[in-house]
Amino acid sequence: MTRLIVAAGGWGDAVAAAMLDASLYGNEDNRAVILTYAWDRLLVDPLPGPRGPSDFTGLEPLTPAVWSVPADARPIAPAGSTLPRLAAELPHTFALIDPHRGVEGVTRQLKQLVSHLEPTSIDLVDVGGDILARGDEPTLKSPLADALALAACFQVNAPIRLLVAGPGLDGELPLDEVRGLLGPLVHTFTAKDTEPVSSVLEWHPSEATGMLAATARGVRGVCEVRDAGLSIPLTDGGPTVHEVNLDEALSRNELARVILSTTSLDEVEARSREVCGYSEIDYERNKAAWLKDQPAVKLDPGIVLSQLDDFEHDARSRGVTQKPYSYRSRGRF
Repeated sequence: MTRLIVAAGGWGDAVAAAMLDASLYGNEDNRAVILTYAWDRLLVDPLPGPRGPSDFTGLEPLTPAVWSVPADARPIAPAGSTLPRLAAELPHTFALIDPHRGVEGVTRQLKQLVSHLEPTSIDLVDVGGDILARGDEPTLKSPLADALALAACFQVNAPIRLLVAGPGLDGELPLDEVRGLLGPLVHTFTAKDTEPVSSVLEWHPSEATGMLAATARGVRGVCEVRDAGLSIPLTDGGPTVHEVNLDEALSRNELARVILSTTSLDEVEARSREVCGYSEIDYERNKAAWLKDQPAVKLDPGIVLSQLDDFEHDARSRGVTQKPYSYRSRGRF
């Protein structure tokens, strides 16, 4: 009686997948296998783009093409990854999506897992809803991982349910647009649903999943996220999970359609530049190069705290009510 959950965007989607598994199924002795990217962005991993099996030590084979990430696995320096710590704190099996052979490679991994596990259910989970993007939206920032996962799931001959949790919480698509694309309500998270991942939420840096948990705990207001200062409303719709027709999502997502036959991550990036006008990995490359050239700065606590006070004052003037990370514990300005 194995369940398989594909975390569409990796990163915080894997945490949301664990929360959803516990909420919907609640079987402590039989947790789902969560297939996810090791793509922790520059906040954790100084190397641009997603990591593959060759970037880790201590992985364990599940199938010829799929490796699990146990608690004692380690990323090879200078790479970083939150997956080993997730494996240490949560009872799920975390399996690694390797996107370096494009959609064809991810599809092969999925097919092998389905054949090996014979899962009773397969869910594709996305926090926020950017998996439903066309590709030309001006607010869209990170479509690549979701498009890869969607394209691969479409090509697997098995029933796969697409679930969008926390509509609009990733700030990638206008909330009203996301609402209009959602199907039936599957679940509404409550504070109790966040308990199985509460220890993870104390340290994991995913903003979207943090806000998903915050809304489940009753937090309402406005939060400002990302380096661009994007405002996200925390509303009663925040803790909801909706089903979306997988075929309809693919017909809308142009990037997912044009990468269906890709055999390398470079090819996926090239298609992203054509459809979206950019590759988010290029953004990470440029930012990593910029950070590398910045001189080391010795921080003065007094100056930093004063700057933080100024930042909070400015944020309040913009209508922000929740601190970027303290919304996990009901923190307010």
